[in-house]
Amino acid sequence: MSQEQAAAKSGSPGAAGAPSDAEEEPTEDKPMSFWEHLDELRKRLVRSILVFFGACLVGWEVREKLLHFLTIPFVQAWREQNLPGNPSLHFGAPAAAFVAYFKLSMIGGAALASPFIFYQLWAFVAPGLYAREKRYVIPFVLFSTILFVGGGLFGWRAAFPISFGYFLSMAGTVGGDGVTITPTVMMGDYLDFVAQLLLGFGIIFEIPLIVLFLSLAGIINYLQLIMFGRWFVFAAFVLAAILTPPDITSQLVMAVPMCLLYVVSIGLAYIFGKPPTDAQRAAYKKRKAKEVTQG
Repeated sequence: MSQEQAAAKSGSPGAAGAPSDAEEEPTEDKPMSFWEHLDELRKRLVRSILVFFGACLVGWEVREKLLHFLTIPFVQAWREQNLPGNPSLHFGAPAAAFVAYFKLSMIGGAALASPFIFYQLWAFVAPGLYAREKRYVIPFVLFSTILFVGGGLFGWRAAFPISFGYFLSMAGTVGGDGVTITPTVMMGDYLDFVAQLLLGFGIIFEIPLIVLFLSLAGIINYLQLIMFGRWFVFAAFVLAAILTPPDITSQLVMAVPMCLLYVVSIGLAYIFGKPPTDAQRAAYKKRKAKEVTQG
């Protein structure tokens, strides 16, 4: 028996030239049970909550600076509308200001703790990944943080001035010398509105990274994303209508970036994701041919 035949018979891939399946198997020898998954999830959640609580304490120490930063678009819109008096926020109960500042510290804590929280998320997913996919965990954590914080900053820079300008433009005197509409913005309501927009923009900026992860895992591919495109555009405008003020400009400020990020996601899935199967390609061509015929 030759050396190659002996190697092939013993199952050794080196001499026979057969590819090894070691890299295609998850690095965990023993799959985790359902209860082990729950225990792992509990540990990740507890760690994330503890770090988030510590980050909120830091946010509390700089709460006034955070409030000043988040009110810059509001102050600018107030002055652009030529409203009387100085821009101001109000609170209607003795403890309302404390509660509002607590919410503000949570906003700052979420931004500060986001790298650790994203790491815990990816670390929870990692045991089910292949060895070659685990190499992307750290880049995913880094870009998750950048996109989340960057999305919030984009909302603060682009959407906030438009939103506050629209709302404050409703102030003034009705009918020339009639009733005067005066804005009395409550501190808690203001921070609730700000947190909603910051979180919304932070999440939508994660779209390319989530799509890239799913495409690397072979769950979706670029052809599926293309076919789902029209529904995503519809969903983007519905979500923008829910999260932003009712004026069309504010909705476009959120919906258009979402659509552009989706296009970027298709490109990332095409370059880095797993290619579609022959059946998926045939289904896509059949659908396109049907659309051409109906059009």
